[in-house]
Amino acid sequence: MLDIIERRLREKRTATVPLVQLQQGGHVLAPMAGGDCDLCGRCAHACPTAAIEVDGGWSVDAGRCLWCGDCMSACDRKAITYSAECPAVSDRQDLVLRRGSPPPVPGRLDDRVVKVLGRSLSIREVDAGSCNGCEVEVNSLSNPVYDMERFGMRIVASPRHADLLLVTGPVTRNMEEALIRTRDAAPEPRLVAAMGTCAISGCPFGGSYACGEGVDGVLKADLYIPGCPPHPRAVILSLLQALRRL
Repeated sequence: MLDIIERRLREKRTATVPLVQLQQGGHVLAPMAGGDCDLCGRCAHACPTAAIEVDGGWSVDAGRCLWCGDCMSACDRKAITYSAECPAVSDRQDLVLRRGSPPPVPGRLDDRVVKVLGRSLSIREVDAGSCNGCEVEVNSLSNPVYDMERFGMRIVASPRHADLLLVTGPVTRNMEEALIRTRDAAPEPRLVAAMGTCAISGCPFGGSYACGEGVDGVLKADLYIPGCPPHPRAVILSLLQALRRL
């Protein structure tokens, strides 16, 4: 008990996140097959969202991946590990990761937009049918541990005050019009970021009677932040890279 108290007294409340360390440990790691993979297809069959393909070489769509680990459990050769670095991207197709290929280039906003935003970013989070897993991480962005306001980023209460809409959830049918109206209420440049697998592809709910297949079915996203859910550190890193501050 005394050891626990002493350790807590030595700890700092806010995580020290130098930008160099943030770049080294902030990205999501997606499953990737190693050299022992024989393309048997068991992992693809086990994947609940059809994120894995083995035809023409092993690949995983990080925009559909749930990070459930079923692919690793199904692999008799134990060839799959969480080893593929997957940053947020500006092009949805860049989230399709192929064995032997370099990691995708982190998404960047247009120079003109970055100049307008300066060193601040006001964010309005929009829950478009999320399971609330992403909301837990969004709440953590402003807590004393991650404290994203030290980087000039903050959550605002109205889209009229927002530079960027951070959308979570697969976008249910009942939220489609609400999301469009929220985007229209925001001032230019009206940036949209899809946070998490649901918002990127709709998985695992996409295509049902109740929801579409993510943000792109309603609006064009400017940034795709993978993860189920993305870690607060990954979200902060993604936004800083998009703002060209890293």
